[in-house]
Amino acid sequence: MAGYPPGPPGYGYGAPPPQPYGSAPYGAPPAQPYAPVAPYGAPSAHYVPTEKPPKDKHQGAGLAQPYAPAAPYGAPSAPYGHAPGEKPPKDKHNGMGGYPPAAAPLPFASPFAALLPSGFPPGTDPTLVACFQAADQDGSGFIDDKELQRALSTYSQSFSIRTVRLLMYLFTGTNTYKIGPKEFTTLFYSLQNWRATFQRFDRDQSGKIDVSELREALLSLGFAVSQIVLDLLVSKYDKSGGKARAIEYDNFIECCLTVKGLTDKFKERDTMFNGSATFTYDMFMLAVLPFLIA
Repeated sequence: MAGYPPGPPGYGYGAPPPQPYGSAPYGAPPAQPYAPVAPYGAPSAHYVPTEKPPKDKHQGAGLAQPYAPAAPYGAPSAPYGHAPGEKPPKDKHNGMGGYPPAAAPLPFASPFAALLPSGFPPGTDPTLVACFQAADQDGSGFIDDKELQRALSTYSQSFSIRTVRLLMYLFTGTNTYKIGPKEFTTLFYSLQNWRATFQRFDRDQSGKIDVSELREALLSLGFAVSQIVLDLLVSKYDKSGGKARAIEYDNFIECCLTVKGLTDKFKERDTMFNGSATFTYDMFMLAVLPFLIA
C-alpha cells in the first residue's frame, strides 16, 4: 500500500461489516428451507379439474363481466372494493365520502439534490487535504468528476469516468457529480480497503481475480451472491468480454460499488431483515437507475 496515508481504525465502507442478523452473510439462504412452492401456473391442491364451476343465478346467461382496460403500469389503483368505472359508495358514518383517506406516500429523495458543504474529519492526513485542495482549483469546497479522477490518479489509482461517477454517487447519494472534503476522505479510505481486499484474493499476483476469487472477495465484504449473479458480474466487468473469466482492479471497484449500492438500497426496504423487500414502481426505478446512468 505504498503511497497511501494511513486510515483511522475501522474507517471506510470497505471493511467486512459485522453480521447483525446471525452468522450468515447478508443474502445467504436461511437455515431452515421454506416449503416447496408449486410451479407458477400449476393448479392448487383444492382445485378439481373435473368439476364445473357453479353458475351465478343472478346472471341470467351465466357470462362473466368483461374486464376493464388495464391502467398504465405504475399508475395508482382505484379504491378497493368497487367495480371499475363506478364511484365508491359514500360512508354516512364518517362523512368522508367513502373510504378513509390513504396515508400520503413517502417522499422520494431526489438523486439531484444539492450536496451540502462539509469539512475534513479531525485527524485527516495532511497529504490527503493537500490533494483535495489542489484538485479544487476554484476554491468552491467541491470537486467534480474529472477533478476527482485526476486526484485519484496521483495515488496510482486510474479509474474510468463511469467508475468515478459511481464512487461519487455511492458516497454522496446524489448524481450532481460533486464531492466535498468529508465524502472525499471516506471515499479514499474505502478505496484503500478495497485495494487490500483485491490484492489479498489475487493470489497469483496477475492483476486479475477469477470467479471463485471474486466470490470469496465479495463474501469477505459481507455480500453472499449466487453463482448466476457471479457469472453476470464477471461477464459485465471482464474487459475481454467474458473470455478471460476474470476482472482487473478498476473493474473490481466498479463491481463492488454496484453490489454494495444495490444491496444497501434493498436493505433499506428489508424491514424484517429476512432477505425480502417490497418496492413500489417508483422506488424500484429510483433504486436501480442511478447505477445505470452513472
